[in-house]
Order: sequence, then C-alpha cells, then structure tokens
Amino acid sequence: MEPDKSQVTPQELPADDPSPVATVEVLTAERDQLAAEKAELEDRLLRARAEFQNARTRAERERSEYIQFAAMDLVKDLLPVLDDFERAMRAETADKDYARGVELIYQRMYDQLRKMGLEPIETEGKLFDPNLHQAIDRVQTEDAEDQAILGEYQRGYQFKGKLLRPAMVRVAVHP
Repeated sequence: MEPDKSQVTPQELPADDPSPVATVEVLTAERDQLAAEKAELEDRLLRARAEFQNARTRAERERSEYIQFAAMDLVKDLLPVLDDFERAMRAETADKDYARGVELIYQRMYDQLRKMGLEPIETEGKLFDPNLHQAIDRVQTEDAEDQAILGEYQRGYQFKGKLLRPAMVRVAVHP
C-alpha cells in the first residue's frame, strides 16, 4: 500500500521518486501545514495582545480608583472633628471673636473636604431612605407624613457618590 502523499513531507519523499506530481503534492501539503500553523500563531498573538490590553486597562482602572478613593479613610477620620466644630458653633459663648474664629476654621476645613469629594446627605424635608439614613428615633405623629424625617442627630456624608456615613435621624411614623 502506497502512503498518502498529501501527508508526506519532503524529508519522507523517496529519493528515487522523481515524479513532479508527487513533489507538488508534498510541497502543497507542507504549504497548507505551514499556513495552518501561521494562522494558529496569529490567533494566539491576537489573543495575547487582547489579554495584555485588558490587563493594562484593568490595572489603570484599579489605580485610578485607588487614587480617587485613597483619601476616603482620611476624610472619614476627620468627620468627628467636623462634628465637634459644628457643636462648638452651636454652643453659646460670651467671646464673639472666639466664636467667629471657630466658625472660620470650620468653614475652611469643610470647604477643603468638599473639594476632595465630601457631600453632605440632605435630610430636611426628605423621606427616610435606609440606604442613606439611620433611624435613631421613631416618633408617632399625625402632623407629618409617614416616614418623613423630623430631625437630624448627626449629619451623614457621601464621598464621591459613595456612602461614607449614614445620617442619624428621627423619623415620623403614623400610629
């Protein structure tokens, strides 16, 4: 039985077979094999490039998010100081210059934190939202809409759109 010449490589070609048809068939088979290998290598190269680009994009996005939210912990740690300033401004004092100084320091600090991305959560005139508010007290009343916020115990904040601290509020409930 004679071997299938489409599978024969030039090294396997008998030296005594001078047939040009056999040589063409062997060279055609070799060309087809090389073309298939080339196509496979090109496919692997394209996939490797795509994987590399995806990894680069993912790394850039993660680095950007890290930089964007790196200050989040610092801002969160400064919120109690901001709360203390607000309490100090509400306190009655005889020294008006001292009170004005506290107010100026508070305003300067608050403005800087807002520039960094701090956003207060609005509570006045709003309905209770468990995603933004923490109900500390529930008051039964007919004077307000059900689930309306009656007062704020502690201001809540978001940082660049993410919840940093929920607002602690008093909520109206109907009996």
